[in-house]
Amino acid sequence: MPAGAPAAPRAPVILAFGDSLTAGFGLPEREAFPAQLEAKLRQEGIKAKVENGGNSGDTTADGLARTDWELAQKPDFVILELGANDALRGIPPKLVRANLDKIVEKIKASGAKLLLAGMLAPPNWGKSYQREFDAIYPDLARRYHLPLYPFFLNGVAMRKDLTQADGLHPNARGVAIIAGRIAPYVARLLGEKE
Repeated sequence: MPAGAPAAPRAPVILAFGDSLTAGFGLPEREAFPAQLEAKLRQEGIKAKVENGGNSGDTTADGLARTDWELAQKPDFVILELGANDALRGIPPKLVRANLDKIVEKIKASGAKLLLAGMLAPPNWGKSYQREFDAIYPDLARRYHLPLYPFFLNGVAMRKDLTQADGLHPNARGVAIIAGRIAPYVARLLGEKE
């Protein structure tokens, strides 16, 4: 490179911060959500590096415990996907909300832009639990003026052809659908970066 030539701009780094749905439980790394999202963005002409910050089994409390460590990577953007394990375990929505609230505050304080990926409670805990849990994500998005992808598993949940044998985790085709649906939200988020 000639002296004085400007360096090529660095591709923005997106941290996909979540649980097994982000980590790619049961899938090769190239078929996990971060890799498929990065590939989808590249197809759209968007150069971005998507880092896998998923940890299988994590609840929002576990996510909160490792937030500082994840943010030490200095991502430009964060996709926050946590809460599925809380809902499966019936963790009180007040605790889930408090944990997510603290995680959002830490991410915002880091200067990274944030996309909140929502989760829905399964029906087995009753309507009251469902109502309280399902309200967490839209409420946080309003409170912090965040873009919200309403339900991370939209179009994939409960579909045998798109989930693994456990009926919970998406297979590679399911992940491709999730990545395809969330990519426009991420593209808009990247467009907001100054």
